[in-house]
Parts: sequence; structure tokens; C-alpha cells
Amino acid sequence: MKDATTVVPSEAELSTGVRDTQGIAAGLADILADTYRLTFKTHAYHWNVEGPLFYSLHKLTEAQYENMFAAADQLAERIRALGHLAPLSMADIVARSQISDLPGVPSAGEMIADLVSDHERVAHRLHALVQLVEGRRDPVTEDLATERSAFHEQAAWMLRAMAKS
Repeated sequence: MKDATTVVPSEAELSTGVRDTQGIAAGLADILADTYRLTFKTHAYHWNVEGPLFYSLHKLTEAQYENMFAAADQLAERIRALGHLAPLSMADIVARSQISDLPGVPSAGEMIADLVSDHERVAHRLHALVQLVEGRRDPVTEDLATERSAFHEQAAWMLRAMAKS
């Protein structure tokens, strides 16, 4: 009998009919990496924003980072359901992500503009994932990518609307 603590996670073969699970899992891992980095950035801005927009931006970013934190779990679990391993290191998350940090300490307006840009970038990558999945018999990933894209598009719109004067 094996010791339960020695079991190492591994990839698995599937027979669900989904084609090219490796490519799909890689696309999902990229989205997961962006989601994780954007979750942290949103949370950091939530903690540090100041000025007349404090309360509004504080509340909006709280709702957004909570949504993205839950989404990270959904994305990772979809990768596992496709038979692949989700990213296992922060180095992998950083390497896969297109989300970057602003230098210095941004103003409330710079925070908003940065988050808008990041949400749009993630939505764009999700649209590419929908295209990648097309014809690969994976409606589950397509639905997940569509749902996540709608969230990021709405998040960008709300942030843009907040910044108007």
C-alpha cells in the first residue's frame, strides 16, 4: 500500500471527445496566469487607492478581485478536467502572464487606466481562446471563456465610466 503523501500529480488521458487538450490547457493556463496577476494588482490597488474616488474604487475593485479569485479556481479545475496539470509555480504564472506592473506608486486615475487596459488585454486573450477551441469539440471551455470575457469587458467598462469627469 502506498503512503498517501507520496502521490505525485500527473496528467491523464481523456476519452471525452475533446481534441487537442494540450493546446486548450495551455491557453487556459495563460488565462489563469493573467487572472492571478490581475487579481493581485486589483487587490493592491484596492488597498492603496486614495482621494475622492476612494470609496467607489475600493468597493468596485473588491467585487472584481473576489470574482477573479473564484474564476482562477474554475480555470485551474478546467485544466485538470482536460487531463493536464495547472501551473505549479509563481514563476510559471509570471512567465505566462501578459499583465505587468506600473512603475512607482500610481494615482487613482493611473490605477483605473491600468486596470482598464489589463481587463481589455485579458478579454482579448479569452476571445483568442474561444477561436482556438472552435472545432475541437470543447463547448465547456468555450462557455467558460465566453463567460470570463464578458466579466472582463464589463469590468473595463465600469472602470472607464468611473474615470469620466
